[in-house]
Amino acid sequence: MSTTRRLAWQLLAWTSFALGVIGAFVPLLPSTCFLLVAVWAASKGSPRFARWIRSHPRFGPAVVAWEESGAIPRHAKWMALAMLSLSVVVLLITVSLWWLKLGLTVMLIGIAIWIVTRPEPASSS
Repeated sequence: MSTTRRLAWQLLAWTSFALGVIGAFVPLLPSTCFLLVAVWAASKGSPRFARWIRSHPRFGPAVVAWEESGAIPRHAKWMALAMLSLSVVVLLITVSLWWLKLGLTVMLIGIAIWIVTRPEPASSS
């Protein structure tokens, strides 16, 4: 792999990781999805960084649970459902086109159903 390509993967990995860390502290910003992108990109540009993320005591368990079984912790499901519900309320109030309102609401409900049907990690409470 060329140096430029490897550096691009590393840049994507570090940017995604930084957003994931910020998301751990900012309520409306998700962290796990950014961490999954970080591990994916790091696997291509810096396998050592990917291993470090997977073994990190705070961020690693959610990433490993997703990679191993597509599992989402219960607290993450609740947070996602709350944010999706808030999004539906905001779009119902702010969007004036009925067909767009309906389409976006159906899409967000579909995402919510998908999230709820994912398994939970074995150690999740």
